[in-house]
Amino acid sequence: MANNKEELIQKVQNILEQVRPYLQQDGGDINFVELTEDNVVNVELTGACGTCPFSTMTLKNGVEATLKKALPEIKEVVAINL
Repeated sequence: MANNKEELIQKVQNILEQVRPYLQQDGGDINFVELTEDNVVNVELTGACGTCPFSTMTLKNGVEATLKKALPEIKEVVAINL
């Protein structure tokens, strides 16, 4: 089981790396924090994303949608600092 979780974490991090340039071009960034036991991805939004009023929408419609499309086992993406 732990091996599968490590594999899933690596896949999540790879996808976040693909999304990161889009956030960075707007002055923000995203950091992976953890994958919970129930497949919720906790992230931290930094830079402009940490204070942007649209960051929740970006997180849900952009990051979460991208992750869930590639990895259907992901239940949700939560920014722990919002």
